[in-house]
Amino acid sequence: MSSPLPTRSMSGTEGGTDAPSGERYTRWSGRLVRRVAVLMLVNVMVDTVIGAPLLVLPEMLDHFGTDQAAWLNASALLAGAMWAPLLGRSADMYGTRKVLVAALLTCCAGALVCLVAPTVWVFIAGRLLQGAAVGAMFLSVALVRQICAPRIAMTAVGVVTSGSAVLGIVSPFLFEVLAAEYGFRSVFVVSAVVAAVAAVCVRGLIPESPVRTGGKLDVVGAVLLGGGLAAVLSYVSLGSEYGWSAAGPVALLIGGAVVLARWAVRARRIPEPVIDIRNLSRPLALTLLVVVLSTGAYQSLLQLISLIAEVAPADGLGYGLADQGVRGLLFAAPAVGIMAGGTLAGWLATRVGPAPTLAGGVALGTVATIGMYLSVSQFYAALVFAALLGFTAGAIVTSGFNMATSVAPIASQGVVTGLVQVMLAIGSVVMNMMGAAVLTSTTVFVGGEEENSAAGVHAYIALAGGSFVTATVAAAVLARWQRGTPSAGSEDP
Repeated sequence: MSSPLPTRSMSGTEGGTDAPSGERYTRWSGRLVRRVAVLMLVNVMVDTVIGAPLLVLPEMLDHFGTDQAAWLNASALLAGAMWAPLLGRSADMYGTRKVLVAALLTCCAGALVCLVAPTVWVFIAGRLLQGAAVGAMFLSVALVRQICAPRIAMTAVGVVTSGSAVLGIVSPFLFEVLAAEYGFRSVFVVSAVVAAVAAVCVRGLIPESPVRTGGKLDVVGAVLLGGGLAAVLSYVSLGSEYGWSAAGPVALLIGGAVVLARWAVRARRIPEPVIDIRNLSRPLALTLLVVVLSTGAYQSLLQLISLIAEVAPADGLGYGLADQGVRGLLFAAPAVGIMAGGTLAGWLATRVGPAPTLAGGVALGTVATIGMYLSVSQFYAALVFAALLGFTAGAIVTSGFNMATSVAPIASQGVVTGLVQVMLAIGSVVMNMMGAAVLTSTTVFVGGEEENSAAGVHAYIALAGGSFVTATVAAAVLARWQRGTPSAGSEDP
């Protein structure tokens, strides 16, 4: 990748000063460490939006009287897919820090809406606002890539995207206590506070990106893309309940497909579409495929863990992890894995390249899925494979961002990281909803109450496993394509 920005070593007190406009860090310094810590705080906030609600998912379902677990959990991810293209393009045009602060404040507002929501639909509206937090994650990556030279940036991306999981080690226990004492809404109080603090820290401590591009913001294209995705995913969610051939769900599917087709035509005709599908390179396109498949798989399995953790083996359903150990460990273990996997993937990418690192992470996900399939009633075995699943998640996210940004110009890091984030969100939403549809269609009645069946749980895991296997094959092809190709990490002068 040829960078339009000159790069030189930062010098001065503390071993490194602010990177002046047009220059990037080439080595670690005290100031860079502090800035990476602030961006880690941003992703702590993202964790409170995406991960924390999983801990209180059963309570939310009971409170709102719904079985649409996927919508309560994944609506923020769906919104992230809608927000990401606009945020990415805006960041390249107006400044990454400025757009990141706006995203954090929007997320804060969304958390407050969820806090006071009287109905499930108002709650989902709040989650859609919180979806701006999903954009905050890739914007923090874009900032790292824009202020750091490639070799430093790859490691820093790993720290930023996975370091926030340190909080995830203790947050399951914290949120469990808060939910028991104050109800599930306490999760959204924490999210609002963290978002506000993060916005202040980013505004005060992070320099604005030196990158600016001209152009026009394709708002219409973003609306078409987001609306089409929402309609198609609504079909996936509602089809299992009302029938896959029922008029309403089919109308959503057809309408969504038409809108997405209209977006694709528009993206090919206008000079500056929100996502330029004409200029996707083969490595970038294959990277996005790997990301969407593998992210959806691990996110859906994390959702499943939160459901089966509520069931005891003594209930006689053929699965269940309750009453065998401390429930919070099932959520802390993936956090440890994410932290280790992301940091290690960033370090490895500078040595073997991001493509082999991505392939290795996806292959581990396949192993973790097989382990989960065999241990849905064994608490400590499930604990081990949940940790491995977290390791996979950290490696995939870090490697996905590193791989995509290594084949893109520095001036389009916002757009490219936004495109990766769209794939992260789409994969998570689709697989969560497909998994929920599998569970809904395979329920059984026990003692007069409807429960998820063992067949449904195993089919759910098998679905995720198939997605991982496909992603593993694609990642292996990508690694072969990139073999011998200089990575961004070799560009430091």
